[in-house]
Amino acid sequence: MTAVDDRLITDVAKFFEDLVVPEGFKAELLRGDIVMMAGPDWVHNLIILHVLKQIPLDRWYPVQTQDIAIPGETSEPQPDLVVVEHGAFDGPGRLVPAPATTLLVEVVSKNSVHTDYEVKRSMYAAGRVPAYLIIDPFEAVCVLLTKPTGRGEEADYDMELTTAFGLPVPLDVLGIKLDTTEFRTLPKFKRYRRP
Repeated sequence: MTAVDDRLITDVAKFFEDLVVPEGFKAELLRGDIVMMAGPDWVHNLIILHVLKQIPLDRWYPVQTQDIAIPGETSEPQPDLVVVEHGAFDGPGRLVPAPATTLLVEVVSKNSVHTDYEVKRSMYAAGRVPAYLIIDPFEAVCVLLTKPTGRGEEADYDMELTTAFGLPVPLDVLGIKLDTTEFRTLPKFKRYRRP
Protein backbone atom coordinates (compact mmCIF):
# COMPACT_ATOMS: atom_id res chain seq x y z
CA MET A 1 0.00 0.00 0.00
CA THR A 2 1.10 3.53 -0.65
CA ALA A 3 0.99 6.49 1.73
CA VAL A 4 -2.01 7.82 -0.21
CA ASP A 5 -3.87 4.51 0.34
CA ASP A 6 -3.04 4.58 4.05
CA ARG A 7 -4.31 8.19 4.35
CA LEU A 8 -7.51 7.32 2.50
CA ILE A 9 -8.15 4.35 4.82
CA THR A 10 -7.51 6.56 7.85
CA ASP A 11 -9.80 9.30 6.44
CA VAL A 12 -12.65 6.85 5.76
CA ALA A 13 -12.33 5.28 9.22
CA LYS A 14 -12.30 8.73 10.88
CA PHE A 15 -15.30 9.89 8.81
CA PHE A 16 -17.16 6.71 9.78
CA GLU A 17 -16.33 7.15 13.46
CA ASP A 18 -17.80 10.68 13.39
CA LEU A 19 -20.81 9.76 11.23
CA VAL A 20 -24.19 10.73 12.70
CA VAL A 21 -26.64 7.96 11.85
CA PRO A 22 -30.32 8.94 11.68
CA GLU A 23 -32.62 7.31 14.22
CA GLY A 24 -34.02 4.02 12.94
CA PHE A 25 -30.95 3.28 10.80
CA LYS A 26 -27.65 1.52 11.34
CA ALA A 27 -24.34 2.02 9.56
CA GLU A 28 -21.42 -0.32 8.98
CA LEU A 29 -17.97 0.13 7.44
CA LEU A 30 -17.47 -2.84 5.10
CA ARG A 31 -14.15 -3.03 3.29
CA GLY A 32 -13.94 0.73 2.91
CA ASP A 33 -17.61 1.23 1.98
CA ILE A 34 -20.06 2.86 4.37
CA VAL A 35 -23.33 0.92 4.25
CA MET A 36 -26.45 2.38 5.87
CA MET A 37 -29.72 0.49 6.21
CA ALA A 38 -33.07 0.75 7.94
CA GLY A 39 -33.49 -0.94 11.29
CA PRO A 40 -34.64 -4.56 11.43
CA ASP A 41 -38.24 -5.77 11.32
CA TRP A 42 -40.21 -7.68 13.96
CA VAL A 43 -39.41 -11.20 12.65
CA HIS A 44 -35.70 -10.37 12.63
CA ASN A 45 -35.80 -9.09 16.22
CA LEU A 46 -37.74 -12.13 17.47
CA ILE A 47 -35.21 -14.50 15.91
CA ILE A 48 -32.35 -12.68 17.64
CA LEU A 49 -34.32 -12.78 20.92
CA HIS A 50 -34.82 -16.56 20.60
CA VAL A 51 -31.09 -17.05 19.92
CA LEU A 52 -30.02 -14.73 22.72
CA LYS A 53 -32.16 -16.44 25.39
CA GLN A 54 -30.52 -19.84 24.63
CA ILE A 55 -26.93 -18.68 25.19
CA PRO A 56 -25.65 -19.50 28.70
CA LEU A 57 -24.86 -16.16 30.36
CA ASP A 58 -22.59 -17.77 32.96
CA ARG A 59 -19.89 -18.17 30.29
CA TRP A 60 -20.86 -15.94 27.34
CA TYR A 61 -21.71 -12.30 26.65
CA PRO A 62 -24.30 -12.23 23.82
CA VAL A 63 -24.59 -8.55 22.81
CA GLN A 64 -26.34 -6.58 20.10
CA THR A 65 -25.32 -3.32 18.39
CA GLN A 66 -21.65 -4.09 18.97
CA ASP A 67 -19.11 -3.00 16.36
CA ILE A 68 -16.34 -5.43 15.40
CA ALA A 69 -12.79 -4.62 14.26
CA ILE A 70 -11.44 -6.92 11.53
CA PRO A 71 -7.61 -6.95 11.63
CA GLY A 72 -6.05 -5.87 8.33
CA GLU A 73 -9.36 -4.57 6.96
CA THR A 74 -11.06 -1.20 6.65
CA SER A 75 -14.16 -2.74 8.13
CA GLU A 76 -16.28 -2.16 11.22
CA PRO A 77 -19.33 -4.40 10.80
CA GLN A 78 -22.11 -4.50 13.37
CA PRO A 79 -23.39 -8.09 13.46
CA ASP A 80 -26.92 -8.72 14.66
CA LEU A 81 -25.49 -10.67 17.60
CA VAL A 82 -21.93 -10.92 18.93
CA VAL A 83 -20.98 -13.68 21.37
CA VAL A 84 -17.80 -13.21 23.41
CA GLU A 85 -16.51 -15.56 26.10
CA HIS A 86 -16.08 -14.00 29.53
CA GLY A 87 -12.54 -12.61 29.77
CA ALA A 88 -11.84 -12.66 26.02
CA PHE A 89 -12.40 -8.90 25.77
CA ASP A 90 -12.76 -6.56 28.71
CA GLY A 91 -12.96 -3.25 26.84
CA PRO A 92 -13.32 -0.40 27.06
CA GLY A 93 -14.03 0.69 23.55
CA ARG A 94 -16.55 0.71 20.75
CA LEU A 95 -14.74 -1.98 18.75
CA VAL A 96 -14.33 -5.60 19.80
CA PRO A 97 -11.47 -7.33 17.91
CA ALA A 98 -12.93 -10.09 15.72
CA PRO A 99 -10.46 -12.71 17.06
CA ALA A 100 -11.91 -12.11 20.58
CA THR A 101 -15.37 -13.22 19.43
CA THR A 102 -16.58 -16.81 19.42
CA LEU A 103 -19.75 -16.52 17.32
CA LEU A 104 -21.23 -13.82 15.09
CA VAL A 105 -24.87 -14.02 13.98
CA GLU A 106 -26.56 -12.27 11.06
CA VAL A 107 -30.27 -12.49 10.23
CA VAL A 108 -30.80 -12.01 6.49
CA SER A 109 -32.98 -9.16 5.22
CA LYS A 110 -33.93 -8.43 1.61
CA ASN A 111 -31.19 -5.80 1.46
CA SER A 112 -28.48 -7.85 3.19
CA VAL A 113 -28.48 -11.12 1.23
CA HIS A 114 -25.24 -10.45 -0.68
CA THR A 115 -23.58 -8.80 2.31
CA ASP A 116 -24.44 -11.58 4.78
CA TYR A 117 -23.75 -14.56 2.49
CA GLU A 118 -20.65 -13.24 0.69
CA VAL A 119 -19.02 -10.06 2.02
CA LYS A 120 -19.37 -10.77 5.73
CA ARG A 121 -18.61 -14.46 5.23
CA SER A 122 -15.23 -13.49 3.81
CA MET A 123 -14.64 -10.66 6.33
CA TYR A 124 -15.45 -12.79 9.38
CA ALA A 125 -13.25 -15.61 8.10
CA ALA A 126 -10.42 -13.10 7.53
CA GLY A 127 -10.96 -11.93 11.11
CA ARG A 128 -10.59 -15.51 12.34
CA VAL A 129 -14.07 -15.62 13.90
CA PRO A 130 -14.46 -19.32 14.88
CA ALA A 131 -18.15 -19.54 13.94
CA TYR A 132 -20.50 -17.45 11.81
CA LEU A 133 -24.23 -18.23 11.83
CA ILE A 134 -26.43 -16.91 9.03
CA ILE A 135 -30.14 -17.15 9.80
CA ASP A 136 -32.29 -16.78 6.71
CA PRO A 137 -36.03 -16.33 7.42
CA PHE A 138 -36.81 -16.16 3.68
CA GLU A 139 -35.35 -19.61 2.98
CA ALA A 140 -36.14 -20.94 6.50
CA VAL A 141 -32.57 -22.15 7.05
CA CYS A 142 -29.58 -21.57 9.29
CA VAL A 143 -26.12 -21.73 7.72
CA LEU A 144 -23.34 -22.40 10.22
CA LEU A 145 -19.83 -21.64 9.00
CA THR A 146 -16.76 -22.82 10.94
CA LYS A 147 -13.00 -23.31 10.45
CA PRO A 148 -11.90 -19.97 8.97
CA THR A 149 -9.00 -20.04 6.48
CA GLY A 150 -7.26 -17.64 4.10
CA ARG A 151 -6.66 -13.91 4.16
CA GLY A 152 -8.41 -10.77 2.95
CA GLU A 153 -11.10 -11.12 0.31
CA GLU A 154 -9.99 -14.72 -0.38
CA ALA A 155 -10.75 -15.82 3.20
CA ASP A 156 -13.58 -18.31 3.71
CA TYR A 157 -14.82 -21.04 6.02
CA ASP A 158 -13.90 -24.68 5.36
CA MET A 159 -17.00 -26.12 7.05
CA GLU A 160 -20.61 -25.26 6.17
CA LEU A 161 -23.69 -26.83 7.75
CA THR A 162 -27.19 -25.87 6.53
CA THR A 163 -30.08 -26.70 8.86
CA ALA A 164 -33.80 -26.17 8.20
CA PHE A 165 -35.86 -24.16 10.69
CA GLY A 166 -37.40 -26.53 13.22
CA LEU A 167 -34.25 -28.66 13.55
CA PRO A 168 -31.49 -28.02 16.13
CA VAL A 169 -28.26 -26.31 15.05
CA PRO A 170 -25.20 -27.76 16.81
CA LEU A 171 -23.30 -24.72 18.11
CA ASP A 172 -20.34 -26.71 19.41
CA VAL A 173 -18.32 -23.51 19.97
CA LEU A 174 -20.87 -22.57 22.68
CA GLY A 175 -21.59 -26.12 23.83
CA ILE A 176 -25.29 -25.92 22.92
CA LYS A 177 -27.79 -27.11 20.34
CA LEU A 178 -29.74 -24.09 19.11
CA ASP A 179 -33.51 -24.68 19.10
CA THR A 180 -34.96 -23.11 15.93
CA THR A 181 -38.58 -24.21 16.35
CA GLU A 182 -39.72 -20.69 17.26
CA PHE A 183 -37.99 -18.97 14.33
CA ARG A 184 -40.55 -17.24 12.11
CA THR A 185 -40.28 -17.00 8.34
CA LEU A 186 -40.80 -14.25 5.76
CA PRO A 187 -42.17 -14.62 2.20
CA LYS A 188 -39.55 -15.68 -0.33
CA PHE A 189 -38.41 -13.17 -2.93
CA LYS A 190 -36.45 -13.38 -6.15
CA ARG A 191 -32.75 -13.05 -5.40
CA TYR A 192 -30.24 -11.77 -7.88
CA ARG A 193 -27.49 -14.32 -8.34
CA ARG A 194 -24.25 -13.32 -9.97
CA PRO A 195 -23.06 -15.52 -12.85
